[in-house]
Amino acid sequence: MRRLRPVLAASLIALATPCFAGSSAPIRVNQAEPQNSFIDLLALMSGQCKTLRIAGREFACKTVAYAHGDKGRVNFAVAVDDPTDDSHVVSFSGENGKRADDNSYELSIDRMLLNSKDRPRVDGLPVPAEQTSTGICRQTGNFAARQVSNITCSATDNEGRRYELLFVSDGTPVSVRRVRQSSPSIQDPFK
Repeated sequence: MRRLRPVLAASLIALATPCFAGSSAPIRVNQAEPQNSFIDLLALMSGQCKTLRIAGREFACKTVAYAHGDKGRVNFAVAVDDPTDDSHVVSFSGENGKRADDNSYELSIDRMLLNSKDRPRVDGLPVPAEQTSTGICRQTGNFAARQVSNITCSATDNEGRRYELLFVSDGTPVSVRRVRQSSPSIQDPFK
């Protein structure tokens, strides 16, 4: 699991790059949004996907991560265990997440980011397709305590495809890193 984390981290950083249309399904990109967004906080979690459904297909996952962008966009990214595609990553993406208390977080989903080996590449990394969606993710646990119990997500895209996630932690402390764009370093924000 640990050797997969750098691959997922690189994929997540690629999520912050502009998205390009190029899949068979219609992709809508919101041109009003700033295109120079960077991930500033990355949390990698160990555990198991009890449920991972992508457009009606069942998958296992390799790992799950939370990525916060400097412009406020949040992604719950899932590295899909797909034997036919080692670049398969799906992300539930939204803005304006809310914390009901110290142990729960809720994010409204407004798009799915879909990445695969067939996507166009920028700097060697595939750029995800962006699919307008509606849904919600709920996280139980908190990054400051380095403990997340579970994450549930459910979304439907504008083509009617459903995406579902139930991730359950194995109890390993969450690895939280603050990414500083001014200097190319990744730092632990809680040390």
